[in-house]
Amino acid sequence: MKSTKLASRYAKALFEFAQQRGEIETVNKDLALVKSVIIENRDFRGVIESPIIFPDKKNSIFKEVFKGKLSDTAFGFLSLIIRKKREPSLGTICDEFLALYNIHHNIKIARVITAVPITAELTEMLRNLLEEDIHSTIQITTSVDERIIGGLMVEIDGYLYDASLLTRINRLRAEFSHNIYRAAF
Repeated sequence: MKSTKLASRYAKALFEFAQQRGEIETVNKDLALVKSVIIENRDFRGVIESPIIFPDKKNSIFKEVFKGKLSDTAFGFLSLIIRKKREPSLGTICDEFLALYNIHHNIKIARVITAVPITAELTEMLRNLLEEDIHSTIQITTSVDERIIGGLMVEIDGYLYDASLLTRINRLRAEFSHNIYRAAF
């Protein structure tokens, strides 16, 4: 809880600073890059979280990894995070900043789960339907879960629309279990 509060404060301060300088788009791209490096590179994540490595060494590692790839604002922010020894929270800070960016631009993330992979056309149709219904820009992430048998599940802002076959089967099973007639099959 404390880490999330700390990350939220740093992210909000960076967002307001980037907004004042007119660099929100640039800093958003920079922090998305930093977040992807943290996720994809286990060794880099180990360096960030290590209490043994001194801040000067971490700063030089950050310079090597992100040289020419980040704006001055984003790199200055990373240097500040390292100086304040808050780099173990860097991934959470990036997440908080990206969430603030999405709120500012009225972007919502929809997680779509299907039993089989869906086509790009179907994804686009679903995006258009959701944008029309929610009045927001929708970014869709898709995943496949064969356990749902068929249909789809859509999660947006903590709400789940479940139109899966598995859920319908479970509802029927529950309804039949409370039925006064005994199943003879």
